[in-house]
Amino acid sequence: MHESPRPAGSTSALTRSQRLDRLPYTTEHRKLLVGSGVGWALDAMDVGLVSFVMAALAQQWALSSGELSLLASIGFVGMAVGAGLGGLLADRIGRRQVFALTLLVYGLATGASALVGSLAALVLLRFVVGLGLGAELPVASTLVSEYSPRRIRGRLVVVLESFWAVGWIMAALVGYFVVPTSPDGWRWALVVGLAPAAYAVVVRRALPESVRFLESRGRTDEAEAAVRAFERAPALGRSRAESEGQARAAEPAAVPATGAEGLWSAGLRRRTGALWTVWFCVNFAYYGAFTWLPTLLLQQGFTLTTSFGYVLVITLAQLPGYAAAAWLIEVWGRRITLAVFLGGSAVSAVLFGIVSVGTVVLPWQVIGSGMALSFFNLGAWGALYAIGPELYPTALRGTGTGAAAAFGRIASILAPLSVPVLLGLGGERYDLVVVFAVFGAAFLVAAAAAFALPEQRGRTLA
Repeated sequence: MHESPRPAGSTSALTRSQRLDRLPYTTEHRKLLVGSGVGWALDAMDVGLVSFVMAALAQQWALSSGELSLLASIGFVGMAVGAGLGGLLADRIGRRQVFALTLLVYGLATGASALVGSLAALVLLRFVVGLGLGAELPVASTLVSEYSPRRIRGRLVVVLESFWAVGWIMAALVGYFVVPTSPDGWRWALVVGLAPAAYAVVVRRALPESVRFLESRGRTDEAEAAVRAFERAPALGRSRAESEGQARAAEPAAVPATGAEGLWSAGLRRRTGALWTVWFCVNFAYYGAFTWLPTLLLQQGFTLTTSFGYVLVITLAQLPGYAAAAWLIEVWGRRITLAVFLGGSAVSAVLFGIVSVGTVVLPWQVIGSGMALSFFNLGAWGALYAIGPELYPTALRGTGTGAAAAFGRIASILAPLSVPVLLGLGGERYDLVVVFAVFGAAFLVAAAAAFALPEQRGRTLA
């Protein structure tokens, strides 16, 4: 396939990926980041909405703890399947195509959930929702990572992940202002979840396909056009282009060109094992805590509206957590940033459990420790999503990030199911102490596993 000549002043020896690495932050990067981020926020809003729906249905349908656990976990079963399939498809048909498809799937399924009349129907649709949700996140982070300049790649992926907080805040606002207003409030909340289906059209038409993917499929004219669009775009702020000599090569690893078996080859098995461990532990602690949070506060004697209000305030702390991680990840590096935020999550989880029990529960202590948990936990999520795509070569990047996410979703399935069991172990007095101590231990295991990951700050993508 014939390639058009490169723009005047470019260095013919540079690959397209090297040309992208050397760019400043441009309007095209902003367009990609915001376009992907809106999809990410809609994903988070959908995951967040179910926690408020659970609390409402616990009263309206008189659901037991086991039924609530099933409703919370079934979506994560779908996410586990979707994450694995999404990563594989992204390496075969393209990042953008899969991104748009996932938005369509979970948007339509969420809207249909508003019409259900039984728990069985709601559970079935939540599984379908999970298929789309699970596939989207690793694909979006891979696409942004492959376009980001090397110097700020980690920071941009953390900023992308920060849209998760925007989505959770949207869910908390809907939960606070819509769900308690009427018996059908939870249905109207789910109607809002139709938005991703409409946004799928925007993604399909407005976002670029990965240059590395296009090259791997021999579509070099399209790859060249995409790179030139970024090269022509105006720079933003004080961003600067980099010289070729500043980049460090990626760590070499001899792996098969394609196939999931490459993730466990001699060159990659250590990082794959460590990444899967972090994903599992973070999913277990995060979804165990935040999926049940409105219901747990309700069980502590707070009203439905008060519980939702507390969760809204706690959720706001996610934004500064992401901001701190986005700055530190290019200052401290990937591993230490991830480990520090996971350690902070562990301490915050234990504190939340302690202050939430007793004869007198002080709201400011619950909110303060909950905000600390939000701050550290979501900062850790940002660092984790930045690390994943950097660990694998192009042919395995979607598969590698998707497989790690899929393995982590196993923990997100188990976490909501484990909460009623853990509550029973602590008895009536120390129930939340036991629950959040277990979550804190999971965060500590994740922090230890983070140190087995290679430090990729300043390296080009393999």
